[in-house]
Amino acid sequence: MRGTVLAFDEARGLGELESVDGGRYPFHCTRIADGTRTVPEGARVEFVVMAGPGGRWEADAIAPAPTA
Repeated sequence: MRGTVLAFDEARGLGELESVDGGRYPFHCTRIADGTRTVPEGARVEFVVMAGPGGRWEADAIAPAPTA
């Protein structure tokens, strides 16, 4: 999936993405694929959706979206 980082709290390591179809998915910094543990708000990204704790859907394997 593709989307945009809506919010990211670096101190807590928590963020939220919005997919191009309007779905919103929380994520933890450990789900950023390149291991940097940070991502800027407004960044265009690709990600997969997985079931997280409590059965809620979360973003995983978050990586920069290719430009083109």
